[in-house]
Amino acid sequence: MTSPGRIAFSVFGLDVMWYGIMIASAMTAAVGLAAFRAPSHELDRERILDLALWIVPVGAIGARLYYVLFHWQYYAVRPLEILNFRSGGLAIHGGLIAGIAIGIVLARRWKLDVPRHLDLAAPSIALGQAIGRWGNFFNSEAHGRPTDVPWAVIVDGVAVHPTFLYESIWCLFLCIALIAYERSGRKEFSGHIFLLYAALYSVERFFVEGLRTDSLMIGPLRQAQVLSAAVIALCIVVYRYVVKR
Repeated sequence: MTSPGRIAFSVFGLDVMWYGIMIASAMTAAVGLAAFRAPSHELDRERILDLALWIVPVGAIGARLYYVLFHWQYYAVRPLEILNFRSGGLAIHGGLIAGIAIGIVLARRWKLDVPRHLDLAAPSIALGQAIGRWGNFFNSEAHGRPTDVPWAVIVDGVAVHPTFLYESIWCLFLCIALIAYERSGRKEFSGHIFLLYAALYSVERFFVEGLRTDSLMIGPLRQAQVLSAAVIALCIVVYRYVVKR
């Protein structure tokens, strides 16, 4: 499998990138799923859309700034490139941190139930990741090391692990599994679904990150693995604390 290229089509001389199409599709699907499910959670659909109007752009900015921070030597001498979203370069951890942070701030300001809204958002976030990861395929980025597996993708003439595909499949499964678990009635407390999302996504990301060749680094360590391990530990601590309480 080989990427058909970055450009989807051109309009009046302006190239429309597959990366942008996939990211926009991911955001639309995530917000749509949350709005669709809101009434079943006894949450205000209009308020969900209000939150999304802030979370989506702030999350995108956070994802870009996070990526730029770990490539600062490159962008320090090319500051205008920081605004070039079309070329790729969005770090999902940065988007999650920024998006969730602004969501919590607004929810508290509007006196909303934060844990219930996080539970509603968890499957939507996973769905958005499942779709958005395909932007990496079209950009021939975020791939793994060389391999001979039959589902490899070809990048620069070399067969490599399609790590974007591994994460896409896992996140789609995670979206479905979280909704099914929620409907089973086994949720123990508000915020439980979000904790499951954060822990299970981090488990996948920890192992898949080990296959990648373009990881953001903290010294000799892969940033995503360090953060994933920290999130897993935090989720376990919070879960045990809430259950005991």
